[in-house]
Amino acid sequence: MSDQTEVEEQTPSDDEAAMMAEWEAMAEEEENAEVEEEESAERPAVAMGGSTTRVLDQSEIDSLLGVDGAGAGDGETSGIHAILNSALVSYERLPMLEVVFDRLVRMMSTSLRNFTSDNVDVSLDNITSARFGDYLNSIPLPAMLAVFKAEEWDNHGLMAVDSALIYSIVDVLLGGRRGTAAMRIEGRPYTTIERNLVERMIHVVLADLSAAFDPLAAVTFRFDRLETNPRFATIARQANATIVVTLRIDMEDRGGRIELLIPYATLEPVRELLLQMFMGEKFGRDSIWESHLTSELWQTEIGLQAVLDQVTVPLGKILDWKEGSHLDLNCTPDSNILMRCGDVPMFNGAMGRKSGNIAVKISDKLSVDRGGMG
Repeated sequence: MSDQTEVEEQTPSDDEAAMMAEWEAMAEEEENAEVEEEESAERPAVAMGGSTTRVLDQSEIDSLLGVDGAGAGDGETSGIHAILNSALVSYERLPMLEVVFDRLVRMMSTSLRNFTSDNVDVSLDNITSARFGDYLNSIPLPAMLAVFKAEEWDNHGLMAVDSALIYSIVDVLLGGRRGTAAMRIEGRPYTTIERNLVERMIHVVLADLSAAFDPLAAVTFRFDRLETNPRFATIARQANATIVVTLRIDMEDRGGRIELLIPYATLEPVRELLLQMFMGEKFGRDSIWESHLTSELWQTEIGLQAVLDQVTVPLGKILDWKEGSHLDLNCTPDSNILMRCGDVPMFNGAMGRKSGNIAVKISDKLSVDRGGMG
């Protein structure tokens, strides 16, 4: 009896068997779910080249379009908004600009040295491109903004002078001692003396900028006005593309930066010239080429005509000419002979003979009216 009782106690009841079967079924479902999740995680990477496509969820679509609610408050743009509002504009399609601004740097080194009577070193930091609105928002204040106009191109440009250069120029022009840094007094508007001195420097830079463009195209950059608030220096729309040139000016231990902003619309009249590529250029007169050209001109052979007389004859009479007809000229053996090259009169002389040949003895040289020749 005792053995039978122990066997019955070890055998599970019907309820316990059903509960164990339910537990085993739940465990199998969890294992199958984990396997499906692992396969779904690996499936997009494996099926990218196949026929299976992955559908983006709403958060990924919002991130792509740049309308994600979470990132909107941070002021950051992404996706298509970042592409459309990109501030980068390629300026490589105008290679002549680098040559023009390199010429400007060399001219400014001389002109600012004469202007300040001090050792001035001008260097070209970089040439970049940006949207006009983004550049105005990035100007470090306080600064002076000079608006200038390209007369021949009928458009405007902008020159920004930072505060470090403003105080350095004022200190140098008013006799500040060398070896001491320029004093900066922030938090106050610029005085009339400071504005006038900086305006004089701006006139010098604009004159050099006009001269730098002269070999390419004749243009005059005229100073228009001086502003200290970027809102009043708006010369183009916010989204317009511009060229920004940063120049570094050092006067021993003092100096600052000048930034030139020229919109693409201003450069449009000379865009074809700016697209040209050439290997090198030379300033001023080339004495070697001039001497070579002069020596070759002296050896050039030209034809001269000796005009005895000019007679006006009606066309009808010329048509009646036959062999043996005579044309009377109003000249004598002592008359002056006009020597000319083409239609240009050159010399006066007398007709004669020398060594059995007809010759003309030049008596005087005729002056040529250069203005009348055009």
